[in-house]
Amino acid sequence: MRPQDILMPAPAGLCCKPGGFHIDPVRPVERAVITHGHSDHARPGHGAVLATQETLDMMRLRYGDNFAAATQAIRYGEEIRLGDVTVKFHPAGHVLGSAQIAVSCKDTCIVASGDYKDAPDPTCAPFEVVSCDVFITEATFGLPVFRHGDAADEVNKLLASVALFPERAHLVGAYSLGKAQRVIALLRAAGYDAPVYLHGAMEKITRYYESRGVALGDLRPVKGMKKADLAGTITLAPPTAISDIWTRRFPDPVTAFASGWMRVRARARQRGVELPLVISDHADWDGLTATIGATGAGEVWVTHGQEDALVHWCKTRGLSARPLDLVGYGDEDDSETLPAGEDTEA
Repeated sequence: MRPQDILMPAPAGLCCKPGGFHIDPVRPVERAVITHGHSDHARPGHGAVLATQETLDMMRLRYGDNFAAATQAIRYGEEIRLGDVTVKFHPAGHVLGSAQIAVSCKDTCIVASGDYKDAPDPTCAPFEVVSCDVFITEATFGLPVFRHGDAADEVNKLLASVALFPERAHLVGAYSLGKAQRVIALLRAAGYDAPVYLHGAMEKITRYYESRGVALGDLRPVKGMKKADLAGTITLAPPTAISDIWTRRFPDPVTAFASGWMRVRARARQRGVELPLVISDHADWDGLTATIGATGAGEVWVTHGQEDALVHWCKTRGLSARPLDLVGYGDEDDSETLPAGEDTEA
């Protein structure tokens, strides 16, 4: 069977006709198979949703109990038959509960990666290479300029700044699902055992991580703290908050932003970031190309990101490759917004 007879782009997203489902659909569908809980992949309103328990829980936290008519949890390594195909979930290393989805029909296996990273992260299951015939890869950082380096070195930059400016508060912009918890874990691994303060928009998901056994140390809400008492502290907040009047409650704040986009200095300047931290939950150029090679796939489909460069790289190495041109997927780094009122009340 041809790969395009198993999975093909459709207006709602990646469609599996022989299985009767869509992967990460961008509009409501009868049956959705979801890779992870970021809002550009996990949307409410579907008839039935199949995902890991953590992803289902994340959708419930964000959208309420009625985010789908029916849900079914699947474990990593578990295989489920849907129509004429089998579906198997494998860790993607992106955020807690994130998965690659292997879709097999007869002798053909296609792996849809969702978003993934191959860098170590103690807050989620590590990325697993899955052998396949066709690999569908993201390309958020699909240009050779994007080489993220060691995230621990970036956290050491943050700690050096805290030591240098004990009279100032440090505000770290980080996305509430995945990035914030990883930054906290990196701080703890670096030996930082002081309280880490959280913007109100961070609390629910971060407490959920703790409930799943992710140890994050002493965490406290920043709401209610006196301005003078926040000198020398670290607070995590959504990126929209660190450029908001909300920051006035902090003493002479140093604004930091944890993102792979901080490799681009113009992006940091544009956001008014004083301390850019190159910490990403996506694979960089080397991670993308190494993963493609490791899967053994003879065909590569590239989606949401810098598609052309990665397609060209694949073709120069004798692989069949094409862009999928799916719409509706952005980097969650740019799409996270605060619920009404949280910018002032948190």
